[in-house]
Amino acid sequence: MPALSLLGLTAEAEPRSADDRQRIAAVTAPATGFTVAEPFEQLPGGAATVSGDLGRDAFSRPSANMSFERELDFHLGQALFDKLWVASPSSTKASDGLGPLYNARSCQACHIRDGRGQVSGGPGLVLRIGRVRGDGVLPDPLFGLQIQDSAVPGLRPEARIAVSQAETEVTLNGGEVAVLRKPRYRLDAAEGTLHAESTLSPRLAPQMIGLGLLEAIPEAEILARADPDDRDGDGISGRPNRVHDPETGQEALGRFGWKAGAASVLDQTAAAFASDIGISSPLRPAPWGDCTELQVECRAALHGDGDPRGAEIDGPALALTAFYSRNLAVPARRDVDDPDVLRGKRVFYGIGCPACHVPKHVTAQLSDQPEQSFQLIWPYTDLLLHDMGAGLADELPQGLASGREWRTAPLWGIGLTEQVSGQARFLHDGRARTLLEAVLWHGGEAAAQRDRVIALAPEDRAALIRFLESL
Repeated sequence: MPALSLLGLTAEAEPRSADDRQRIAAVTAPATGFTVAEPFEQLPGGAATVSGDLGRDAFSRPSANMSFERELDFHLGQALFDKLWVASPSSTKASDGLGPLYNARSCQACHIRDGRGQVSGGPGLVLRIGRVRGDGVLPDPLFGLQIQDSAVPGLRPEARIAVSQAETEVTLNGGEVAVLRKPRYRLDAAEGTLHAESTLSPRLAPQMIGLGLLEAIPEAEILARADPDDRDGDGISGRPNRVHDPETGQEALGRFGWKAGAASVLDQTAAAFASDIGISSPLRPAPWGDCTELQVECRAALHGDGDPRGAEIDGPALALTAFYSRNLAVPARRDVDDPDVLRGKRVFYGIGCPACHVPKHVTAQLSDQPEQSFQLIWPYTDLLLHDMGAGLADELPQGLASGREWRTAPLWGIGLTEQVSGQARFLHDGRARTLLEAVLWHGGEAAAQRDRVIALAPEDRAALIRFLESL
């Protein structure tokens, strides 16, 4: 296997000293006052934060503390992230190998301007599938682990994804009525029949900012927040996911994806190339991507792995793509001293949201990843799994995550979603059209917090949303 440690992608963290631990405990302590912003609150990505009027490209800037030489690598990775792959055979040998079945021709097609995908009008929403067996998930015998709704010439897509909506109303204190929409999915024009035991689970492409900083949070500090048996009795019982890391061959802490199903940015990048674009890599070497043994024509089609690259994207190119993804900078906070934002922050704390959406962390000291090294960051996540109730359940486990469990989504940049992606869509399937709808879908461990939002005075509820929009 080609070396995937190119560009310092497997940095070793330096151990925390006693003095460091004391300083970190002080700087990450929960806020106690809400009349002024906390020190450095306007810099959610630490020294890597980008500032200024960034417009629609707010999620596409390199880490602000990146050297000129490493920025060249960033832009090489960006070219790979944006590249349109083509079917084999092709004269453009460095870009062939698409599919044969796929959802998108580039990473950027799903992560629009490095933000979230779109629910309709593009490939930003995919359907995962699987059959639950004991503690694991088996692929659908025909369709594999994901529905691919596009195909290279000569093949037919697996299916078209059709969506219908069921609406429910929630009456809030003060008389406001929120309308929640729950999507239902079906397969149209399918090339075969889904197994009777297979479950469909939608996944909206998430925003890409701050991934390297999340990867740099020390594992021990994430695990220290886990409370699977709720021993402190606060109703919150977050637990870590444990997944196979194909780079090391070992079990590792899951950090990325809606259910924390990937251990690293590199792992997540290789998985997306394989399942979404049908591009093989040293970590996912099958040239036909997600095609099953029953999809004989797909497996027999021409692939792009028969040249000096080895895989359709080789190790160095995969590493460059991961380097780009790791270094997409978090934009600066807006209006941190605004009275309404500070009032909303007080509400956020008062109703208990920081129990899962942990505001602050300090990253590890990483000698060969200077952009992520020893930064105070504000992602608003604990990176743990939480039971979010029946309303959001997809009944499709991943690793240790059950069908009701989801990783706490980071909140940084959430207020820029519509500016960047062109539409505001939240949660794992994009069902929520507003931040308020996203909050109202919380159940399970977060049911108490949801009910407190419903009971808030309208002015406090509006301030809470104003705070979230400033993130």
